[in-house]
Amino acid sequence: MIEQGKIAPEFTLPDAQGKMISLSEFKGKKVLLIFYPGDDTPVCTAQLCDYRNNVTAFTSRGIEVIGISGDSPESHRKFAEKHELPFLLLSDEQRTAAKAYDALGFLGMAQRAYVLIDEAGKVLLSYSDFLPVTYQPMKELLARIDEARA
Repeated sequence: MIEQGKIAPEFTLPDAQGKMISLSEFKGKKVLLIFYPGDDTPVCTAQLCDYRNNVTAFTSRGIEVIGISGDSPESHRKFAEKHELPFLLLSDEQRTAAKAYDALGFLGMAQRAYVLIDEAGKVLLSYSDFLPVTYQPMKELLARIDEARA
């Protein structure tokens, strides 16, 4: 995983509607990048729905949430609609963002990881789950975020 204190690598990826989104568009805001292996898989769905159910915990901290996987924009669109996900999902089909953040896992898929970036574009926190069958629950994630922001 990318190290704390590093400048977050820039990327431009399509969202669920095919619109190109760049990390630089979020300069001046805190951003939580959530790398995950794939849409509509059991653990990824549970993870993103957990974060959806608690999205105000992010917004109240001034954090924009962005999910990133190797799925297509169309897959993201269907996944976001099906589960009413209120945050951006970006398509990293070439794995450029996953590689840049050292979040490429087993079999070339994004590993389950997150990176908190501050308003100036510096990495405040990075974490990856070694096993793709688990994810960090909201309570633990928020505790890590609050600790990194202190």
